[in-house]
Amino acid sequence: MKQLVKPLLAVLVLTATSAAFAQQAPKPEQIIKWRQSVYQVLAWNNGRIKASVEGTYNKDEVIRAANAIAAIANSGLGALYPAGTETGKGWRETTVKPELFTDTAKAGEAARKFVTESNELAKVAATGDAAAVKVAFGKLGASCKGCHDDFRKKD
Repeated sequence: MKQLVKPLLAVLVLTATSAAFAQQAPKPEQIIKWRQSVYQVLAWNNGRIKASVEGTYNKDEVIRAANAIAAIANSGLGALYPAGTETGKGWRETTVKPELFTDTAKAGEAARKFVTESNELAKVAATGDAAAVKVAFGKLGASCKGCHDDFRKKD
């Protein structure tokens, strides 16, 4: 009898824990808010780099912004696109096209390109070479545009 108590207790604890996590799953609206917030942070950091490459170059500012972009790119953004978030409202109505959820091969390729270009920008930013940063920043922008063209509704 004592041999059954510990395994039974373990099963009960796991079941209760699983139920608690299931009850705490974020609602689609919350996930959409997180997704929209992430892209606002990306836009802010892109703006910091753009201001530097088009104006007075500030190596430290570019490095900080490029590292922030790379960190976000590598954070697993795909988790912000679960089924059930194709439509809905976060801070505002989502602008993601339903095709992002159905053409997963194309969406995955766009995500990989974004990660690659983000990492390259961070690497180039560390060199302090303003001309090379401008080229890498252009490639990052092209990866963003490609995804927007394919998977974002026009505002």
